[in-house]
Amino acid sequence: MPGIPLSVLITGANRGLGLELVRQMAEGPSPIRHLLACCRDPDGPNSQALQDLAKRHPEVVTVIPLDVTDLGSILRCSQWVGSLVGAGGLNLLINNAAILTKDTMQTASPQDMLAAFNTNALGPFNLTKTLLPHLRTAAAASETAAMSCSKAAVINIGSFMSSINRTSQGYGSQPAFSYRVSKAALHMLTVCAARDFRQSEILFAVLHPGWVKSAMGGERAVMEASESARRLIHVMFSLTEEQNGAFLNNEGAPLPW
Repeated sequence: MPGIPLSVLITGANRGLGLELVRQMAEGPSPIRHLLACCRDPDGPNSQALQDLAKRHPEVVTVIPLDVTDLGSILRCSQWVGSLVGAGGLNLLINNAAILTKDTMQTASPQDMLAAFNTNALGPFNLTKTLLPHLRTAAAASETAAMSCSKAAVINIGSFMSSINRTSQGYGSQPAFSYRVSKAALHMLTVCAARDFRQSEILFAVLHPGWVKSAMGGERAVMEASESARRLIHVMFSLTEEQNGAFLNNEGAPLPW
């Protein structure tokens, strides 16, 4: 395994998969120094579990307010990140926050499409771009030559639902038009960024977490968030330059774009 990052930022960290990623990274046998758990309303009722987790691990977990659709919120988050990670930079950004509407092309409104793009594609774009100085700092400060999540990386949580090759699988029962289209944009963003920042030694990849039981996945989903998080963490911490720009499932196997 290439190594474990010293600093990690996770969006959408107050529930579901995001919360479970924070929990397992905070409670695992790892040398993570800064676990930055971001969500829109840290003081709201949906964030109580995250606040409780932060109280149990105050030396590791920092809860940061972040609305990925608000540039001002992103800039404030970046300043907070810089004050915490300092000269070590940010090793790993996990763009997990997302929204899903069960719509079709006929029922989706322009507002639905804009909301999906703002959260699922433009949000990760703006956050990643704003945090690039911290990622570059981490890459430069790393003592390892190879690309990895312990050096500098951006992991975008994608979905097989946005695989163009697999659209026929499940589209009839769950079209989720705006979600699929916006996540496909996130996939392309990842591939382009992997090329743009190869020289900066920042790894980019898309990971599909599986059909996870959560507010988004619903109760019919087949996988608990804890199991998905466990698998994703193993895959993330195992990534190398060979997977730069890849689309992988929660076992590290390639998925079709």
